[in-house]
Amino acid sequence: MTFTTAPVTVVVDGGYELAEGGRWADGRYVYVDIISGRLFELRDDGRPTPRQLARLDVPLGAVAPVSDAPDVWIAAAGTGIALLTVDGALEWLDRPEERTAVPSRMNDGVADPAGRFWAGSMAYDGTRGAGCLYRTDLDGTVVRVLDGLTIANGPAFSADGTTLYLADSAAGTILRCRVDALSGDLSGGPETFARLGGEEGRPDGMTVDEEGCLWVAMWGAGEVRRYHPDGHLLHTLSVPAPHPTSVCLHPTDHRLYVTTARHGVTDPTPASGAVLTVPVPVGGTAACIWRGRY
Repeated sequence: MTFTTAPVTVVVDGGYELAEGGRWADGRYVYVDIISGRLFELRDDGRPTPRQLARLDVPLGAVAPVSDAPDVWIAAAGTGIALLTVDGALEWLDRPEERTAVPSRMNDGVADPAGRFWAGSMAYDGTRGAGCLYRTDLDGTVVRVLDGLTIANGPAFSADGTTLYLADSAAGTILRCRVDALSGDLSGGPETFARLGGEEGRPDGMTVDEEGCLWVAMWGAGEVRRYHPDGHLLHTLSVPAPHPTSVCLHPTDHRLYVTTARHGVTDPTPASGAVLTVPVPVGGTAACIWRGRY
C-alpha cells in the first residue's frame, strides 16, 4: 500500500477546549466537546459548518447511535451511561462513577459489532488506578469490565468484534483484549499491545481500519500513528496541533478525520481545538450502533 504524506486541512476551525469521540454515523461525522458537554454533527454534503445537536450540563465523553431510534444516542456522560434523547434530555441507565472514592467522570466510548456499548472513565485529578472500563449490554445493564486504569481512552474493535484495543493514556500503554463475541466477556486478562510515553506522546483516541490496522491519536506529540495488528509501527502522520484526541476514517472516501484540543496547550496553534482531515490510502467503517431496547 502506498502511503505518502498529504496536506492536512482544517474542516472545522479551532476553539473547542477538548474535541473528542469522532465517529461516522448515518452519513454524518459526529463528535463531542467533552468539557462543555456539547455534541456536534458535520454532514457529508460539502457544507463546512457543524451543527450542535445537544448541550448537557455534564461532561460528554462520547456517543453511539441507538438502533431503530433516529437522533437518539447512548452516551458516556457525567458519571455514567445514559440515553440522550432528541429533546436533549438524559435517561440514565447507571451512574457508576458516583460511587467512586474520588470525583470522576466518563471518558471515550464506542459500540462494538455485536451492539454493546463500551466506555472508559477517569478521575478528574488523574488519580492513578481510579479509571475503569464499562460495558453496556443490550438490556441496559452496565457492567464494570476492567479497573485499575488511570485514563481509559479510545476503545476500538476489530471488524469481527473479538479484539478490543484500549488506551490507558496516563500510563502510556495500549492494551489488547480478546472478547467473546457472544457474551462480551473478556477472554483472559489484557495484554500490552504497545508501550508509549514521554516525548513521543501518549495514546488517546483510536480506530481500526478496513485492513485491521490500528490508528492512534498521540496526545502531546502532534501526530497520528498506524500500527499493524502484530504491534509494529507502520506509519506516522504529523498534524499541526500538539494534542490530537481522536481519529476516524470515512467509511467510503479515504479520509482520516482528527479531533484536537486546546486544553493543556500553552501556545495553541490555529489547529488546536479544531477538526482536521487528511487523505489516506485506506478506508474505515461506519460507527457501530447500540442494539439495546429503547
